[in-house]
Amino acid sequence: MQHIYLEEQGDTSEIAALAHAAGRRVTILAHTAFAKRVGAVHAQGVLAEVEPFQYADLDTLLERTPPLTVLFLDRVTDPQNVGNILRTMACLGGVGLVLPKHDSAEINETVLRVACGGENYVPVARVTNLVQATERAKRARYWIAGAVSDGGTPLAEVQWPAPLGLVVGAEGSGIRPGLAKHLELTVTLPLRGAALSLNVATAAALVVYEVQRARDHA
Repeated sequence: MQHIYLEEQGDTSEIAALAHAAGRRVTILAHTAFAKRVGAVHAQGVLAEVEPFQYADLDTLLERTPPLTVLFLDRVTDPQNVGNILRTMACLGGVGLVLPKHDSAEINETVLRVACGGENYVPVARVTNLVQATERAKRARYWIAGAVSDGGTPLAEVQWPAPLGLVVGAEGSGIRPGLAKHLELTVTLPLRGAALSLNVATAAALVVYEVQRARDHA
């Protein structure tokens, strides 16, 4: 964190004291100057300038002990979804995230705002090719599973291998065929309600929760 701006009219004295104690630069701005700096962002009287997000190295992520459950996001372009996934995985714990450089949201301001600090608990790698990344995971002894809308093993019946890499795809189009060919296991969430597709962040949360629940009860 490089610099903290506080709105003069806000009740930010406690934040200012903490920032000074941590040795951070703090500037108090009048309402007009603060509003001009934050633009359309609902900042609640506090704005921080931070260093660019630092992505993790994929091999380092795969070598973590104990192993992480690694979530590969295929063509998830909505930063709101990526932010929600980061926040949820931070709460669940023990999860790493892999994003492709193309056809994917990057870790930007919107993602970080939605993640609410989740990026501090979930390592995120960014790779050129998602297929090659899953193959590298296999060489690191990971099993690669994919969440599909139908045709997979029902979620409650899966015998989860470990360590696990899980691929989730974009809503509607799902996992790309070229990537699907590299899956060793497919899983499906049985839906008894309306014939609608789940939001990708919701689907990822349900599957990873089930992975952890099944292992806790093994």
